[in-house]
Amino acid sequence: MSSGSSPPIHWIPIGLGILAGVLARILALRSDYRHYPGYPAGYVSHVTLGFLSAVIGAVFFPALAGKEYTAATFLVLAATNFTSVRKIEVSKLTAIDKFTLVQRGAGYIQGIAQTFEERNYLAMGVAVATSVAAQLADMYFGHTWAFVAGGIAGILALIVALVLKSGKRLGTEVEAKIEKLHFEKESLLYVGEVMLMEVGLPKARERWLKEGVGVVITPTTRRGAGAIWSLSQRQAIAQTVASLVGTRGDFGYPERTPLCRMDLPQGHGQAGLGIIPVAHDPQRILDAVRQTPLLESAKFAAVHDPALEQWEQEHHIDQGR
Repeated sequence: MSSGSSPPIHWIPIGLGILAGVLARILALRSDYRHYPGYPAGYVSHVTLGFLSAVIGAVFFPALAGKEYTAATFLVLAATNFTSVRKIEVSKLTAIDKFTLVQRGAGYIQGIAQTFEERNYLAMGVAVATSVAAQLADMYFGHTWAFVAGGIAGILALIVALVLKSGKRLGTEVEAKIEKLHFEKESLLYVGEVMLMEVGLPKARERWLKEGVGVVITPTTRRGAGAIWSLSQRQAIAQTVASLVGTRGDFGYPERTPLCRMDLPQGHGQAGLGIIPVAHDPQRILDAVRQTPLLESAKFAAVHDPALEQWEQEHHIDQGR
């Protein structure tokens, strides 16, 4: 072999890294009430991008160890393209959202696309961790130990990835309770103390009272109080509930649209949800509210209002979070 020959390729670290990275992406793949990804095109794109992420992560350290710095640089540039993929996902989901009865909203869509991007990075990270451990073991102890070290590192990295793949749910920050729907001043629809909307048609008011379900959402932490003040978060609540229990509405019937609103003008920090569900199951509706993802745009929000702080003290709400 001439002096200008390329160093030998270490296939064990690369193969183990790709395997662990792809497995991490497949285990994080879910199609649930959000109806995303769809079948089969969504699964194909997710798994394909996960494979590419795993390849980038698995090859990166062996390239550095072989002093292939140009190759390592190109791998970093390839990884930055995942941001462009996220933008494409946002555009696609926004276009679909225009033709749904209860829209996700921009905040929810950004959260879905960001999660899509982050899970590709998780697959890449798992591949890097596995590849590094296998490469070092191969260099100092031989092929057998490369399999052992890579396998152990891959399993540990997979566990970490599975823990990190899912964000918080709203149920950890708020309390949801069924409350009776009623009308005040003849046409103003209320759930508890929260005014939802004005319903002008008598038949529509009868339907709300007969078939509608109301939920009062009370924050139990400072983070929860800030979250439900977010319009994006409340739209996500309405969309999640409508996805899980259905809604008896259609285009052209705004008075049947599920709504989640704050208890203005009192400003006590409670929100109210009103929906005419297909599945009239109060427990499922409460579970849907609790399962709503805590959006990134609302996760670190905090409301500092004297009336809210007094209300929190009266209800012994943790103000430290």
